[in-house]
Amino acid sequence: MFPSQMCSQSNKNLPQRKFVRMSQLAESHSDKIPLARPIASIARRPMVFVIYYSMYGHVAKLASMIRAGVERTGCDCRVFQVAETLSSEVLAKMHVPSKNQEIPIINPKQLLEADGFLFGMPTRFGTAPTQMKAFFDACGAHWLSGALSSKPAGVFFSTATLGGGQETTALSCVPFFTHLGMIFVPLGYKNKLLLNMDETHGGSPYGAGTLAGEQGERHPSELELQIAQTQGIEFGKLVLKLIST
Repeated sequence: MFPSQMCSQSNKNLPQRKFVRMSQLAESHSDKIPLARPIASIARRPMVFVIYYSMYGHVAKLASMIRAGVERTGCDCRVFQVAETLSSEVLAKMHVPSKNQEIPIINPKQLLEADGFLFGMPTRFGTAPTQMKAFFDACGAHWLSGALSSKPAGVFFSTATLGGGQETTALSCVPFFTHLGMIFVPLGYKNKLLLNMDETHGGSPYGAGTLAGEQGERHPSELELQIAQTQGIEFGKLVLKLIST
């Protein structure tokens, strides 16, 4: 048998092919591909976690106002503390008051329940304190899984002085957000009180802030609390947009 005859014979044994235009294929399945998520899938209240460490209560007061701002937007908000790393003996020598027992300690596993996060902390030499860093370090499972990727996160803070870390404290958290794929959301200048030159105050475009003084004698001013509420409102509005798209 000649090669041409062998080829012809083998072609007879092959299944018959049916050619379909790509336009016909797309049309036949177009009714099965949703172009947008149904409304029922996004009709829920987003959850924002406000997670803070506060030694003398300054950051706790900011957290309270930020929560009020978040809830004004229609988001649900839960407030947590991070675990203390100092011993009771050391805290006593530093005259640190007792922690608010009504605010629960956050477990890293709980982060999966939230749509966005606002982290509050006092500065330690211009960076995040050990207590917050310890919590960040406990999030290795989320780093591996990518479970927090694309979730927004912001920062608010307390420093002793005006130049003590009102910007760098927030910046020191950005590497953590970056490695977990989270989106850093600064405050910007949405509240024009940040431009106020009539009184000394904390806060920056990186987030709400307060000045505690060298001995922690100063408490958040009304201006600083208003800026904190603005951060909560703007962050809540952003989370709502992200959930609805």
